[in-house]
Amino acid sequence: MSGPLDHLRVVEISDGLTGAQAGQFLADLGAEVVAVEPPGGSVLRAQAAYPFLARGKKSVVLDLHEPADAEVAWGLAGEADVLITTLRPATLERFGLDHSVLSVVNPRLVYGSVTGWGRTGPMRDAKGYEGMVLAKLGAMATTFASASARPGPTFVSVPYASWSATQALLQGIFAGLAERETSGLGQLVEVSLAKALSGQDPWNQANTMIAQRFPDAFNAQPPMSEDGVPNYTFTFLLLVAMTKDGHWLQFSQTQPRLFKAFIRALGLEWMHDDPEWKTLPNFEAPEQRMKFWDIMLTEARKKTLAEWEAVFDEDPNVFAETFRHGSEVLHHPQMQAGGHVVSIEDPERGAVLQPGALVELSGTPADLGHSAPRLDEHGAELRARAAAVHREPVISDDKAGRGELPLAGTTILELGTFYAAPFGATVLTDLGARVIKIEPTGGDPMRTLQAFPESGGLKVLQGKESVALDISAPEAKDIVGKIAATADLVLCSFRAGVAERLGLGAEDLLSRHPNLFYVDAPGYGVGGTHGHRPAFAPTISAGAGAAMRNAGALVPKDETDDLAVIRARSIQLTAASMSSAANPDGIAALGVGTALSLGAYLRKRGVPGQHALTTMLNSTTHALCEDAIEYANRPAAPTVDSDGFGFGPLYRLYETAQDWVFLAAPAKGDWEDLVGVPAFAALGKDARFADAEARAAHADELVAELSAVFATRTAEDWERELLAADVGCVKADTRTVDRNYLGDFGAQHGYLDTVHSPIFEDYPRVGPVVGFSRSATTATVGCTLGQHTEAVLREYGYDDATIADLADRGVIVTG
Repeated sequence: MSGPLDHLRVVEISDGLTGAQAGQFLADLGAEVVAVEPPGGSVLRAQAAYPFLARGKKSVVLDLHEPADAEVAWGLAGEADVLITTLRPATLERFGLDHSVLSVVNPRLVYGSVTGWGRTGPMRDAKGYEGMVLAKLGAMATTFASASARPGPTFVSVPYASWSATQALLQGIFAGLAERETSGLGQLVEVSLAKALSGQDPWNQANTMIAQRFPDAFNAQPPMSEDGVPNYTFTFLLLVAMTKDGHWLQFSQTQPRLFKAFIRALGLEWMHDDPEWKTLPNFEAPEQRMKFWDIMLTEARKKTLAEWEAVFDEDPNVFAETFRHGSEVLHHPQMQAGGHVVSIEDPERGAVLQPGALVELSGTPADLGHSAPRLDEHGAELRARAAAVHREPVISDDKAGRGELPLAGTTILELGTFYAAPFGATVLTDLGARVIKIEPTGGDPMRTLQAFPESGGLKVLQGKESVALDISAPEAKDIVGKIAATADLVLCSFRAGVAERLGLGAEDLLSRHPNLFYVDAPGYGVGGTHGHRPAFAPTISAGAGAAMRNAGALVPKDETDDLAVIRARSIQLTAASMSSAANPDGIAALGVGTALSLGAYLRKRGVPGQHALTTMLNSTTHALCEDAIEYANRPAAPTVDSDGFGFGPLYRLYETAQDWVFLAAPAKGDWEDLVGVPAFAALGKDARFADAEARAAHADELVAELSAVFATRTAEDWERELLAADVGCVKADTRTVDRNYLGDFGAQHGYLDTVHSPIFEDYPRVGPVVGFSRSATTATVGCTLGQHTEAVLREYGYDDATIADLADRGVIVTG
């Protein structure tokens, strides 16, 4: 079986997760992906996730420092459709493999480049390790009670920035390929980890913008007071509690009817009639909030996990996810029932249990039957092929399509609410896609989810045309049907069965419009054990293992009945589950964007329509690929230490004379750069740290030595000196990510665009995260409820009288 991308040749020159995972996605769908590895093999080969990241690829070993081997890479790129690289631009220039060179001999090449910070700005030449990016942007800053028990920032171990950049890269590649179908030309596609991370945040950037403009409009409190008292009801609605047998549960009771059912399951129905608790779950007095929290934690502790699961089966209005560890997500009932887990026989490792395809396609499914390659397994074949590649410059008209939006002419019909799926369509509006959003007459709940009106929906509604209607009305269904008839793609994020009851499911619409690419993007799936369950970012974080990945050894596994300890651990798990910068809503949304961009490319090629499925749970599992894999003798995934500093002496936070730094020097060359700095030179002569094995054996001693050196100067001083020496070290910013994006950092790196909104007038937003050398992008803005209803209905043949009648009867809402 071959996949829908079996016509593509891809060259991957990458030493990091972002490039490898992008290549893996393309290989899963049938592309020939050639992984160019250095002598000795990629550093990824030593990591647990390697069999997953390299499945289906070919391997060739090339020393790019040697002209003859660089020529081989040059030849492979000369016949490729796509090149993926995470090497720094200056390095690629030295190898003669930068875009300006390769585009001359292969003008059809879509050249995907990922950097840490972007190609402009103060950080453009710095190394781009994930930890550096998260620390510099403030993702490790603690915005409420710390996940660790100490002052200062806390390490974030889920690779949110790498995942974001991977998906942005894939979206840019597919947009570039779609544009190539018209122009015949490839181009440079640029992505950075630092800018791509911005897609993870649903509303904090909007809230920061509003707070800057209207400082007295609202004064948002942190989720927890300094005394550890909940400031908001979300602590109760999304309760994190321990069971009788020591399992941690993440409840999801955000709607009034769901919370009422939860109170009943806790045996607390009497509270509704008690004057002391009549306002539950809203209480003014801190003492009452604390008392209520303790009661809930105590009652939850009275049932075992099995007893709670019986409650969930009996009452669909009550649900909680178990906080899973490591690879346990591969055995999640929904992952198993949905077919999202595969076992691939590897010649070196035996059977490897791993996540299946990120996007499941009904018509042209992924081909997952191939294992990771042996080192240089395809070297002879690929060297011979590269030698035969034509090496003369090709004259082309590079002005074709210049300045045009790469997805112009692509129409997406959106059926969904909130962020986890809809933002996937939002990112494509910046690339020119038209998104017609069907909103309920009361508006997408995102519009009112935050204290300031419309701030919650400002970002997710960017670039969309709002058509507000009562989708249950027959006339409204007719409107949706007419739009579907001219759309290229449909995005649906309803829970299992809802779209089908409305006659808008994949089977219904594809039977009438067989060229549609229909993307289902629910929380759990369209069936199975959990398809009907509500999915929120915290529940998916718990169920997939993201929270425990961040928590590491911060939360002990022992049981306790001490409420003070349970409260403290509940706070820690909440912080680990919902980083202030990122969470599974963003992970899923960016995966949806990739599915939609794939669909746009396939439609451009004339591939018949089909049903595609991507879920929050599966996407988050893919993002956690370092943990979500099982095979005999697999290496351990790195785990954060018990104080929340990082993964080890050379990849962690250090306190300085003023503020904190994050040091990223995990590779041999990084260590050499570090001990080349005079302040650290003595460490390079210390026998305890002579090589990687010695440094691992004396890790605690190395931490002590580095801590003593870092304590002698300020974080800003260390950042300045070490970056100048090409050492990965940045100040761990104490401002939150949204403030950095909208502040000096965003401005200095060219991340910001000023746009005009019908609600907020002129305001700054992070611009498109994908850049192109030939195609344009556009910074789109949000919309008001029903702003485009009339215009869209007229486009589809409705006259003024009919529109007025539909509005009078409440079938539609006009802006």
